[in-house]
Formats: sequence, C-alpha cells, structure tokens
Amino acid sequence: MLKALIFDVDGTLADTEAAHMAAFNHAFAQEDMGWHWDKAYYTELLNVSGGKERMLHHWQQVQPDLKDIGGSGVRDTINRLHELKTAAYEAAVQRGEVHLRPGVLRLMDQAARLGLRLAIATTTSPVNIAALLGKAIGPDWRDYFVAVGDASTAPDKKPHPQVYLQMLSALGLPAWECLAFEDSANGLAAATAAGIPTIITPTEYTAHHGFETALRVLPDLNDVTVADLRQWHAAAPLPRGR
Repeated sequence: MLKALIFDVDGTLADTEAAHMAAFNHAFAQEDMGWHWDKAYYTELLNVSGGKERMLHHWQQVQPDLKDIGGSGVRDTINRLHELKTAAYEAAVQRGEVHLRPGVLRLMDQAARLGLRLAIATTTSPVNIAALLGKAIGPDWRDYFVAVGDASTAPDKKPHPQVYLQMLSALGLPAWECLAFEDSANGLAAATAAGIPTIITPTEYTAHHGFETALRVLPDLNDVTVADLRQWHAAAPLPRGR
C-alpha cells in the first residue's frame, strides 16, 4: 500500500536550473574567476550532483594540475563562490523568477488530505529549499513534510542512495510503501538503489537522460492524481526478498 511520497527539489518541484546557472555565473563574475557556464555546458555539469562538487569538477577540468596549497585554498574559494551563488539564487527566487512545476502543489495538497506522508530528498542546500518553498508555499512550508533530507544531512550525493535511505528511516517505512519523484538519471539511480519506485518528470536539462528503470516518465504532474499514483504503485514490481 502506498503511504508516502518523497520529492526531489531542483528540477522536480521547480524548474530551477536556469536560475542556478545564472547564480553560478554571477558568483564567478564577482570573484573574477574568468568562468562562464552556458546552457549546453551546464547541462553536462548537471551529471555532477551538488553545487560545490560541480564547481570543483569544472575547476579540475580547466586546471588539471590544480593543487590545494596549504590544504584549504581551493576549498575556501569554492565555499566563498557557493555563498555568493546561494545569495544570487535566493534573490532570483524572491524576484519571482522560479516557480513550482505544474501540478506539484495541487498533488501535494491532495496527498496530504488523503493521509499520505510527504518528504524531501535532495542534494541541494537547506537555504535553497527554504527560499524556494517559503516563496511558493509560505512561511509554514515545512509543515507539509514529515522529513527533509538535503546536502547538510546527506554528504554522499546522488546517485548514492544515502538521502533516500535517510528519508525511509525518518518515515519509518519500507521502500515499497513509498514513491519517489525525480527529474534526472542521478536522482532515479539514487531512488532505485534505495528500492523506491520512481516517477520521472524531466526538464529540458535532463530530457536526454536514460530513464529505463522509472515507474513512469511524465511531462509534469499537472494531470496526476493520488488515485493514479496508487494504481501505478500497485502495479510496480516488488523488490526481491520482500
């Protein structure tokens, strides 16, 4: 029986990637890094989960001999860039440049009314989640969710299943009583590794990913009801050893 829905954030609850890319470029300009990520390159970089990890990966690509002299120089720069990027992203959210994807809030409302538990499993930072959902839902957004897993609780980023395993523990439920919602191959791999059937709603940044193991691949959640979710969940194959 379906008892809980677990949502990714970036790309799933909201199509945030254009705002994130602009925020990264703002941070790079502020620090005179000489970097600029265009859409095609940023789409490739999304294969690396986590903003700090993405920047470090890029830095190592453009400077293969990169060394962290003294043990903290590179880390300190990445942290400073990430702080600037986060502030720029929050400002974009507050300006109304980022919106929840179609059907998301309606489906969460319906699920909560029908007694399903809701959780978040993301690799983004707590401040990004609060900015997005505080703007979209209101100051009481946290009341929607039984549990929230993010970059501060799960250092092992997707496709590692750590954040999903944490949410299963917090919910007190086995994987086969939950559904995950993702938009990317890394997210699908993480949820699948945790044993959770997964619904994919790709964005233009992830539409080229492979989603063969997904329970459903949908353009968005606009026409999806809890009854649909229960029907699809009931038809999902059970994990081995159940």
